[in-house]
Amino acid sequence: MIFTPGIIFDMDGVIVHSNPAHKKAIQIFCKKHNQDVSQTFLENRLYGRTNKEWIPELFGDISADKLKELADEKEQMFRDMFTPEDNIVDGIHQFLETLSEQDIPMAVATSAPRENADYILSRLSIEKYFQTVLDSSHVTKGKPDPEVYLKTSEALNKKPEQCLVFEDSVSGVEAGRNAGAKVIGVTTTHSEEELPPCSLMISDFKGLSLSEVLSLASA
Repeated sequence: MIFTPGIIFDMDGVIVHSNPAHKKAIQIFCKKHNQDVSQTFLENRLYGRTNKEWIPELFGDISADKLKELADEKEQMFRDMFTPEDNIVDGIHQFLETLSEQDIPMAVATSAPRENADYILSRLSIEKYFQTVLDSSHVTKGKPDPEVYLKTSEALNKKPEQCLVFEDSVSGVEAGRNAGAKVIGVTTTHSEEELPPCSLMISDFKGLSLSEVLSLASA
């Protein structure tokens, strides 16, 4: 019997090159609210994490309603300036089609809100490939906590160790590893040296073969 893994994709930095737009939106958002954000904060405390985790670190003790208001404002800024079609990670469409032809179950596990996931996946017309899409509303703890990957593997009817995770952020790689999954690092946001150890590192999906993925998953 041929082993069939579950394949789980982060979204920002894996499916689309969206982190530059997120960075710009955050900088505009923070300047408007008189908050100063360093590059170190962006890379180590923000990328891969949910709004409900990083916004209170800047704004302090705020109400749930205020937190939602700020998060919605920041994400609307992002969507207004970001065009998914112009920022696709090379090879993703063909890779998804190849996996689909082999009936390999796929999912998206993102720290972004549902509105962003719907916006990006629908604009790229790739929702059909995914059995499930988990977003920030599905978890109580963001990455590097493994919750999102534990829940996503369960939704695919797989054990975490039967799954391959594609991640670009430090916290995301740690989340996948903490869940017990094998992680393929995508070097769109960080260099290989900056990311925690991964089973494989890729710059995009163009040179990634199905046989390579299956052999890695079954190893």
